[in-house]
Amino acid sequence: MGEIKSAAEIAREKLEKIEGATVEERLRWKYVPEGEKLAGRYMKEDYNLSAELGRYEKEAKKYVAEGASDILIRNIGLPRNDAARRNTKKAMDGLKAIKGDKLAVENVFSRMRRLLEHYVQQGEQQKRQAYESLKADFEARVQQAMRQQLGVNARINVDVTREPQFQQEWQKVQAELDAQYLKLLDEYKHELAAIG
Repeated sequence: MGEIKSAAEIAREKLEKIEGATVEERLRWKYVPEGEKLAGRYMKEDYNLSAELGRYEKEAKKYVAEGASDILIRNIGLPRNDAARRNTKKAMDGLKAIKGDKLAVENVFSRMRRLLEHYVQQGEQQKRQAYESLKADFEARVQQAMRQQLGVNARINVDVTREPQFQQEWQKVQAELDAQYLKLLDEYKHELAAIG
């Protein structure tokens, strides 16, 4: 069984780790969170991210950019509505401003834009078709259950789209359809994160 340590022992161990940290680790600990704050502020208001980044010294700048980049990449998502589209565009603009290799960033962005456009065009059409198919399937099941229960062959109108089972199934179908796009989008995000 493991040894139980006192709070003082745990604190001493953490302090030793901090004292043994390299200059680079200390810079990262200090400046990555600052970059995250800058990106958060940039996403919420009209803010010149590039100018703010320029205020840092060279050693710190790379860590600030790293922190900002992480937040901006997380803000890129599927264009499910206008707010999501604006958020993604702003995050992409911010990344373009802070990344050094503009050509590599634009290369990933062009593939990303094609994916997002495909999601808007074909993805919406796929969702409409899946919705109608699911609705028809549920209506057929409800009609069959009614015939079995009542023994009557009459057609009864029921709005199946309001049924909790339908809503759950529809959310599951939407998640499956979106998963294809999210997987590829995540690959592009990893590529962006690797660009300096």
